[in-house]
Formats: sequence, structure tokens, C-alpha cells
Amino acid sequence: MSVISLQRKNLETDMNHETSAATQPAKAAPAAVTTVAEVPAKATNSAISDRAAKNRQLISAFFQWLLPPLFGLMLFTAIWALISYQSEGLPGPIPTWHAAVELFSDPFYNNGPNDMGIGWNILNSLERVGLGFGMAAVLGIPLGFIIGRFAFASRMAAPIIGMLRPVSPLAWLPIGLLVFKAADPAAIWVIFISAIWPMIINTAVGVSKVPEDYMNVARVLKLSEWKIATRILFPFVLPYMMTGVRLSIGVAWLVIVAAEMLTGGIGIGFWVWDEWNNLNVEHIIIAIFVVGIVGLLLEQMLIMIARRFSYE
Repeated sequence: MSVISLQRKNLETDMNHETSAATQPAKAAPAAVTTVAEVPAKATNSAISDRAAKNRQLISAFFQWLLPPLFGLMLFTAIWALISYQSEGLPGPIPTWHAAVELFSDPFYNNGPNDMGIGWNILNSLERVGLGFGMAAVLGIPLGFIIGRFAFASRMAAPIIGMLRPVSPLAWLPIGLLVFKAADPAAIWVIFISAIWPMIINTAVGVSKVPEDYMNVARVLKLSEWKIATRILFPFVLPYMMTGVRLSIGVAWLVIVAAEMLTGGIGIGFWVWDEWNNLNVEHIIIAIFVVGIVGLLLEQMLIMIARRFSYE
């Protein structure tokens, strides 16, 4: 082959390559690549958004917890002010507040047995409630276990509980005065006899509701009554028992005011009656709030204890 032919062939090949390259579509430009500096910025923005959303949820939950009771108290105060405005002799919220500030400025003064601060009266009432309630718990909870555990004991105790439980607490006060010959132990006796029934009944109901499978396992393992009571009954019965304890402390604190009104001495009930004799209505209203707040605190304390020792 001649040199001219080879040159012509090479020239045609180069022209074909250029034509094919020109007719091919242009390749797409590469996508934008995220730089390393943009990654922490996106993570920071996401964390800030999550934190802001969490803060909004916390603020919303706080206002949902705060506003309803606040509105309730405001409505109660408004109704109280309206009634006091239309009723002669009934002090309104503002005079009662001023009297409370003056009263609690020195709650523990002591000018003799018949002239003591409201702090001493509250502490004396709590002491009586603690003694009566404690004795009721020591006796009532074991009785509840026995009544719930054994059918014979349940049938034996049913008529006694059914007959004595509806009796008014103050009806027991003359019996206490006759037996103990003193006002202070008589008031404790009234608290004891009033607080024992809820603990007995609720504990017995809890024991009676223990699943039969649990007791069958105990019989198969030949557990003693002590182990049945501590390992099976007590964990299951604890919510029922704490419900009875809460009801009992409410009854005990309710009864002590009425008992002290009748027996006298140092206590919140006697203080209320003494203020009525002095026609100091502001102090009577303050005592009503004090009794309610102390009762609420006692109940909340028992709820915290129940949650602390819950087996759930």
C-alpha cells in the first residue's frame, strides 16, 4: 500500500472520531457535594429545634398543671368575697388575710395553758392523731390480714364490724371519758376507734382478692404462714392497705377537731371553740384553712410513702 493511501485512511479515521465526539450529548455536571463544615451546622440546628420543642412542651405542661387550680382558687375567693359582702359579720378574704399574717407572725408564743399560739395547738392535735392512728394501724392491719385469710375469722368479725363501723365517732367519747377519767386519752380513744375500721376492711378485702394460683403454689412449696404473709400476701395487699391507711388518717384528723371541741385542752379544735367564744370569726376561718391544709399534707405524705414502697 502506498504512503498516500495510508495518510488518506488516517485522515478519515480522525475525522470520524471528531464527528462522533461532537454528536454525543454533553455529560451532566456533577452534583453539589456537601462540605464538611455544613454537617455540624445542620446537627446544631436540629439540636436547637429539639430543645425548643421540648421547652415548649414543658411550659405547656406547667401551665396545664398551674392554671386550673389557680382559677379554682380565684373563683372560690370571689364567691367568698361576694358572700361576705352580703352577710353581716362574715369577714372577707382581705381581713382574714391580715389576721392570718398577724397570727402566724408568732405562732409559738406561750402565755399559759389557755393562751398559746396556733403552732402549739396544731402540734398537740397532731400528737393525739399520731398516737390514736398508730395504735389503730398496729391492731387494724394484722386483724385485716387474719379476717381476709381465714373464712371463720371473717364470718365471726362480720357482724361486729357491720354493727360498730356506722357509729358516730363522737358517740365513743363518753365511753372514753368514763373509762380513762381524762380528756386527753379519751380523745385518743375516739381517734383509735374511728380510724381502725378502714384499715381492717381494706386490708381484708385485699387479702381476699389474692389469686388462688398464688396460694396453690404456696401449698405445693409447703410455705409457712409467716412466709405466705410476707412473700405473697403483703406485696399483693399493699395497695389496698395503703388505701385504708389514707382513709384512716383523713378520718382521724377530721375527728380530732370535734373531739377537742368537747374535751377542751390544747389543740386546734379547742382553739376554734375558744375563738368562737371570743367572737373572733377571722381566726375560725383561718383554723378551717389550717385543718384542710394539714389534712392535705398528711394525705400527700402517705401517697409518697405508698409510691416509695410499691411492689408494682
